[in-house]
Amino acid sequence: MLFLSRNFLNRYLEGEIFPDKEAKLEEFRKEYLSCSRCHLRAGCTQVVFGEGNPHTKLMFVGEGPGGDEDIQGRPFVGKAGQLLDKILEAAEIPRKKVYISNVVKCRPPYNRKPTPEEMKKCLTILAGEILIIRPKIIVLLGSTALQGTIDPKGSITRMRGKWFEKAGIKFLPTYHPGALLRDERKKRDVWEDFKKIREVYRAIEGSE
Repeated sequence: MLFLSRNFLNRYLEGEIFPDKEAKLEEFRKEYLSCSRCHLRAGCTQVVFGEGNPHTKLMFVGEGPGGDEDIQGRPFVGKAGQLLDKILEAAEIPRKKVYISNVVKCRPPYNRKPTPEEMKKCLTILAGEILIIRPKIIVLLGSTALQGTIDPKGSITRMRGKWFEKAGIKFLPTYHPGALLRDERKKRDVWEDFKKIREVYRAIEGSE
């Protein structure tokens, strides 16, 4: 998986800096808009690239596009995305100041969980986004984001709310907003996580 890759860690630690991140992201996006590395592309409308502030220190990674995202070509615009917007607003972290992406960029059939092979095929794109943006914090939204990045066998219920660090990036797994729509009891846990995120994010912003 992505962050167990020695090549990725070495590239990140080398500190490759892009002077024009907007242009580099746009170039990268165009490169993959016609991606067909796995069979998911044949069953969706379009590739849904990440979006947001390329200069941010805070990045969010979810599972993959749903129906609304597949139609609009933007991540987190459906009901789960609208809930994420409300959480960000309550945490006083404007969405326009962060970058939001997914492990897979094409909608799996019937919104099923992507397979490990599908994630592996798609992680090249997420790796590229991270290498360009160079965030200091990455929030992993849900078990797929956790397993597709830092721990293939990770349990979101066991690892939620705990900080992990790799290559100088702080990772915090929490529940996906979609899980909160299915079980409102998880909202309290997520809010506690977002208070931690806000604290660390403000500290990083204040130190630069």
